[in-house]
Order: sequence, then structure tokens, then C-alpha cells
Amino acid sequence: MSRACLDGNEAVARVAYRLNEVMAIYPITPATPMGEWADSWAAAGRPNLWGTVPTVVEMQSEAGVAGVVHGALQAGALSTTFTASQGLLLMIPNLYKIAGELTATVIHVASRALATGALSIFGDHSDVMATRGSGCALLCSASVQEAGDFAAIASLATLRSRLPFLHFFDGFRTSHEIQAVELIADDDLRALIPESLLEAHRRRGLSPDQPVIRGTSQNQDVAFQAREAVNGFYAAAPELVQQAMDAFAALTGRAYHLFDYHGDPAAERVVVLMGSGCETAHEAVDALCAAGERVGVLKVRLFRPFSAERLVAALPASVRAIAVLDRCKEPGSGGEPLYLDLVNAVQEAWPARTAAAAAQPRLIGGRFGLASKEFTPAMVKAVLDELRQAKPRNHFTVGIHDDLSHSSLEIDETFCTEPDDDFRAIVYGLGSDGTVGANKNAIHIIGESTPLHAQGYFVYDSKKSGSVTVSHLRFGPRPIRSTYQVQRAHLVACHQWDFIGRFDLLEAALPGGTLLLNSPWEATEIWERLPEVMRRQIEAKQLRVFAINASALARELGLGGRINTIMQTCFFSLAAVLPLEQALAAIRSAIRHSYANKGERVVALNLQAVDAALARLVPVTMSTLTAGPVAVDSAGMAAGGPDPLATAPAFVRQVIAPQLARQGDRLPVSALPVDGTFPCSTARWEKRNIAEAIPVWDPDVCVQCGKCVMVCPHAVIRAKVVEPQELQAAPSGFLSAPARD
Repeated sequence: MSRACLDGNEAVARVAYRLNEVMAIYPITPATPMGEWADSWAAAGRPNLWGTVPTVVEMQSEAGVAGVVHGALQAGALSTTFTASQGLLLMIPNLYKIAGELTATVIHVASRALATGALSIFGDHSDVMATRGSGCALLCSASVQEAGDFAAIASLATLRSRLPFLHFFDGFRTSHEIQAVELIADDDLRALIPESLLEAHRRRGLSPDQPVIRGTSQNQDVAFQAREAVNGFYAAAPELVQQAMDAFAALTGRAYHLFDYHGDPAAERVVVLMGSGCETAHEAVDALCAAGERVGVLKVRLFRPFSAERLVAALPASVRAIAVLDRCKEPGSGGEPLYLDLVNAVQEAWPARTAAAAAQPRLIGGRFGLASKEFTPAMVKAVLDELRQAKPRNHFTVGIHDDLSHSSLEIDETFCTEPDDDFRAIVYGLGSDGTVGANKNAIHIIGESTPLHAQGYFVYDSKKSGSVTVSHLRFGPRPIRSTYQVQRAHLVACHQWDFIGRFDLLEAALPGGTLLLNSPWEATEIWERLPEVMRRQIEAKQLRVFAINASALARELGLGGRINTIMQTCFFSLAAVLPLEQALAAIRSAIRHSYANKGERVVALNLQAVDAALARLVPVTMSTLTAGPVAVDSAGMAAGGPDPLATAPAFVRQVIAPQLARQGDRLPVSALPVDGTFPCSTARWEKRNIAEAIPVWDPDVCVQCGKCVMVCPHAVIRAKVVEPQELQAAPSGFLSAPARD
């Protein structure tokens, strides 16, 4: 089998494209790349598994997409789509019809939060949980590898069961995480999907050659009976899904089950959950078991139709307490969806497990990870520790500080399971400066040309281009299950000098680690220009500090603001994950591949940047600090000097300022508005000043077309028409020109 570095979206799209004939798409974050991949492949004429180029059509809304999918399926075509969040909700009426007509399809969902009091574009399971009454099967993958694998498994399962499947995975955490994965070959997919099932699907399509009526209007005398007639299909589905998983395992060697248990075979405490959190729990359970604790994790794969008997059979008979974690919130419910299903399953199926079944375990439920809130091994430990209590807290939260309902669990932040032999890096960049692209290249270079496993996760700001991006990179000898941000970094890189002093860059830096700076200053003066608290952190952790003026070098070479090649070269020089010569050869190869379509000049400039970067990278000269404490504010920065927010309203200082300092995770529940209502005119306090260059208006060459004013995203350039006499009191340097209107 071949290996490649992919994100979850591409892993799914590669399988879905080969197994379908019609794909209706509409962009919605974070599922958009799946549709984009399909569209680009179709435009290039790439055939599917059966030698035809799929029809990819972009509609004007997700409701239109659902209609196209429904119609194509009824014609006997293999059809799919990709969606998330509100987009999925717009498809619900069609989902009920597709399921009611027992029509086989797989819809792939990069699961995302739904808008409530406010909009979040980040991941949880709110969207798919809103569809669970539709009759669609719900299959959840927990990693990039599983996302691609489950796309194939669901395709076989839907054809066998005739139930439509929603294959979902965590938006951003899985959809945008890059991992080195084993690819599924065409021959394996052909062997997985029998031609007889495809023919059966086509025969059910509406055709003038075999006319039937589908979609009647039923009265109260028969509609109930017709609805119950599908029960046998749902009863049979779990076994058919397991058979699909077994068939996949026979072809690839990767085995899955409806419920996968991992941990001590005689565990007394078990945590149950779905999605990417399973990987974190897996890692935490391994660490706790190694310390002598009897704990385990149950990973739920098939959420609908739910098999109580198989779930109970997957649990150790020794279990005494179970904590069920849901990545969604249902206000007013007796519990979240997975918790309620577990309560029912244990109540119904546990007594029948064996003649001498152990006492029924205690169950509690809680919420975690809403809107991509971090979920770490320390939080898994907090949940398992809660199960030790004589009366453990039910309906808890973990990962936040709930000072209103007091539902949150205490977390031991010192508990860390990151392996000592992994290399980890955190890289701070500016949206559109090439930082993320450089780090993706690094992952491809290491993950595809060495035996090392690689992982990359990128934290984006919802402001997108022009905002802070944080890349979290891991490289190690074993599969990486750390589906959370890097907590202890061997290397921290800051690609924008203006980030320094705004938030704590070195909080996660390991002692003896490395700091790489893109600095506009000479190496001899950098030390004095660093905030004193940062200098103390560097000395306390004995960090090596290196710097390069990548922005100036990029301008010299004609690369504009793209510093990615320069900083990538510096990264490999300092990280030593690969021998330097091997890394440089791989970088040069990646440059030729990435920029070939932009012309030889661009390729040559980037190749030149590699050698120039090595020559310009220098160690920072450090001087001795004077002893004495430094006052530090809540953001971890040195206190003192004028506070730009001193005259800001309390809401700005208490709620917005911590978010600007990247400390929003520390805000308690009580700090946030209950209904999403924020005061107006707060953006004026957010003076980020992180741009290296800004537009300047030149009145001598201006033709007064007004386009610069119209397109400038930050209102740097403004145009106003005034009477000439009003300019007499204008300050020095105020520019104007006679109006040409």
C-alpha cells in the first residue's frame, strides 16, 4: 500500500469521487475542500472507478444540492454531496424522503456547530444530531485515516442495507488535520463493492422501461403501517455495517467494529465518546493504564441505527462506572443524545449479557469540545477521576470554567501524555503570508520521504486572511493520536515580529528548546527589543534563539510578502528532524513541484531563497538581565507602559481584551452574554497593527476611480468630498486633491 500526507477532507474526497457518478456541491466551511477536490478532478477529466468522469454540479444552496442528490438517486445514479452545519439542516426534508424511500447514498459531513446565540464556524456534533430522527444511518470516524476508510465502508454498507448514510467527522480537527495515511487502492475499492449491489441500486431507479409510482400521498388508514414496514431494514443494518467493516479489514488489514474498546480488559472506569476525542482518550488511557489504573475507552462508530447489545458486549464485564461524553448540547433535554442512548442500552441489554452478569454500572454524562474547544488528555483524566467519586457529578462539562451552573470538572493541567521521542513545533504566522503552506510542505516532506509519522493541525482565526494562524506540528516514530494542540514544543517560530508582546509565545516552549524569529532588526539589537518578560522566559528555559529578516530577504528576491520558503528552510535547519542535506533536497523538489505552473522565474527565485535563508539565519546575541521580578499582566506579557484599553468600556477590558491576547479559553461562563448580544463600537479598540505594510494614497497619480476605497478591507484609504474652505484647518501632511466629478 502507498502512503501519503492528506487532510481528512482530501482523504474522504479521494474515495467519494471514485465511488460516485453525480456530485452536487455547495461551499460551506469546513466541508468546502471536499467539493473543491471533486470539482477540480472532474474538470481535469479524471475518471471514477468505472471509467466515467463524474458529473459535478454547483447549486445555489444546500437545499438545491439535496434536491439534485435525491433526483439523481431516484434515477439510479450513484450520488453524494459534502456539507456541514446549517447546510446539512437545509437538507433535512430531503433526508427524510431519501431514507423513507430506502435509497442508498453516503453524504459526507465535516461536522460543525450550529448558530445559536452567536455563529461559530468550528466543529462539534450539533448538526448531525439534528438529523438523527431522519432515518439516516450515522457513522462517525475519529481520525484522518478513519475518515478515508469509513468513506469506503459506508459506501458498501449503504448498498447492502439500503439505508442512506451520513458519514461524519469533526470539522477542522479531522477535516483539516494532515496525517500520513495509508491510501486505498482502486483494486481494493473494486473488490469491496460487488457489481451485484450496483446493479440492484440501478434497478431500483425510476425508468420508463420499468414504470412505478414512488411518493404517494397516504391517508391515516395506512401511513402508520407503511412507516413501521421499514423496521427490518434498521434491525439488520448494524450487522451489515459490521460485515462491511470486516470486508474492508480483509482487503486492507485495518479492522474496525461498531464499538471499539481500548484499555484494561478488567477496567472499572470507562469513558464513551465519538469523533476525534477518541484518539485523545486512547492516548490518555494508555498513560493511565501504564500508571496502574484500571480504565478504558469505548469508541462509538455506528451511532444510528444504535445496537444496544453490541455496545454492552464491547464493554468489559468488570466496569463499574461509565462516563459518556457528547460533543453537543441539547438545552432542556434529560441528557445529550449519546448519553441517553447509553442509559437505554445499559438498562435494556446489560441484564441479559450473561447469566452471572455483574451489577449494572453507574452512568453519568457530560459535554466537551463544543465549537472546537480543546479536549486534552488532562480532561480525559478529569472525567475518569470523577468516576472514582461516591456520587460523581452528572451532566457535567469539561474544558471550561462554569461559574454559573457549577457543572465543570477540575482539571490537572500538569498531566501530559505527549511522547518524549516526538518532535513538536508551534509556528505563529499571518494569514496569507505562506506560513501554513510552508508547514504543510514540511509535513509532506517528512511524512512521505521518511518512516516517521507526521501530523499537522492549523488554528485559524475566523477573521481569516490577515489574522493570526498557529501551526501545530508533530513528527514521531509511532502513529500520532494527539488530536489536540501541542502543549510542549521543542521549537517555537514567530513569523511576524509584531506578534511579540501581544500574547505569550513561549508558554508551551520546552526547556532547552529553540525560538526562531522573523525579525526586522539586526541580531545584535534583537535581545534589547524583546519584552523583558520574554527575555526572562528565554533565560529560565535556556532557549536557543535564532533570527532572520525573512521579510526583507523576500522583497530582495522579488517574492513580495511570501516568506514561506525562507522560513521553511530555517525550520529544517534548526529542527534537525531530517539530515539537513536531505531536507534541502526535498525542499528544492517541493519548490519545483509547487511552482512549476508559475514559470521558471518563480521556481528560480524560490530555489535562490533556500540558499539565501541559510546564509542569513543567525543566532541572537543575549546580554545578561538584571535580577528582580517583572510584573506580568493576565495575558502573560510584561506590565507597564500606557495601557491602550485603559479608557475602554468594562466589557472590552473584561471580555474582548483576553480574546485579543489569545486568553479567551480562560474566560468563565459568567463573562459571556447569555443571548449573544454584544455592545456596538468595540472594533475600534482592536488596533492590531500587525501588517508590515499598508496602502498609501498618492494624489498625483490618482484618477479618482474609487476602487481602492471600495475594496480596501480595513478602511485604510477613505474618500470624502468636502468644500475647499473646510481644508484650511487640516493638519500638516493631510492629503487632498481637487475633485474631478
